Amino acid sequence: MSTVRRPLVAALVALAVVGTTAACAPESTTHLLTGAAGAAGAGSVAQESAPKAATGGAASGVATAAEDCSDGRSAVASLDPEGDPEVTSGSTMAAIREHGALKVGVSADTLLMGSRDPFTGDIEGFDIDVARQIADAILGDPDKIEFRVITSGDRETVLAEHEVDIVTRAFTINCDRWENIAFSAEYYHAGQKLLVPSTSEVEGIDDLEGQRVCAPEGTTTLERLGEWEGVEAVPAATHTTCLVLFQQGEVDAITGDDTVLAGFAAQDPYAKVVGDAVSDEPYGVGIPADQPDMVRFVNGVLEDMIAGGQWEESYDRWLGDALGPAPAAPEPVYGRTP
Repeated sequence: MSTVRRPLVAALVALAVVGTTAACAPESTTHLLTGAAGAAGAGSVAQESAPKAATGGAASGVATAAEDCSDGRSAVASLDPEGDPEVTSGSTMAAIREHGALKVGVSADTLLMGSRDPFTGDIEGFDIDVARQIADAILGDPDKIEFRVITSGDRETVLAEHEVDIVTRAFTINCDRWENIAFSAEYYHAGQKLLVPSTSEVEGIDDLEGQRVCAPEGTTTLERLGEWEGVEAVPAATHTTCLVLFQQGEVDAITGDDTVLAGFAAQDPYAKVVGDAVSDEPYGVGIPADQPDMVRFVNGVLEDMIAGGQWEESYDRWLGDALGPAPAAPEPVYGRTP
């Protein structure tokens, strides 16, 4: 790592860390424009300079299909919305409307997905746009959100203890998590890759023997990292902590979802994303397990978001520069019962 670049890039990371700390208190509004209307917003400054994610040689693993759970259902199977999303009397959504705001667990340091703009203080990104769609459907106003900034390891806990209404934080759907919480249908399909210095010769997992690789605690990424032979796994509290360690030379690489790594590459022009995806990471909205009506409602909102073009607009705004043209939105899978 060149010592010349560290002060500038580290300063950007420091701003993100400060923003995360300040964000621990709930907020009542987001002031984030969605889709094309927001393309000229504050977040677009970072996007304009975002480099394309590089692709490297083939990794030793391959992406796998969504797993089947013990009940025989696919992990990504959710509850059928059974019609358009409606706020009915006595429902979970009615209680949220009575409260006056949707409480959402988010990241404030995952650039492009959920991060705090250091100039405006707003939390914004693809995950945040999903939360805004849900808030608008319930409350008639996408700004009526109380953010709870959480780490990856907090996601299940804040839902199980009803500290938030939903979590939109690059939350991979899997069978183990269904034991404690519920998920919406898949709204984004990510894959695990590597972030390495731009001068690195690493092209995939096969080239990592003897190297230190960072991943956040409480993630499927860290669990998978422990299965890679000859690699020293370095856990960290957050994705930003991994980036700080990477820039300080304490780790040789970071592994994570391509969405997260694309944000890192956008912050650090001396880093690149390499390798083929070695996993399937289907993102869903996390919801308390005892609120099936909220699951159905959110699934209806996601269907409307995709059909109405807002999903593609949000992708183009946040992820298009780093990950290329918008793919087809994930097809929802239903069939699970409460």
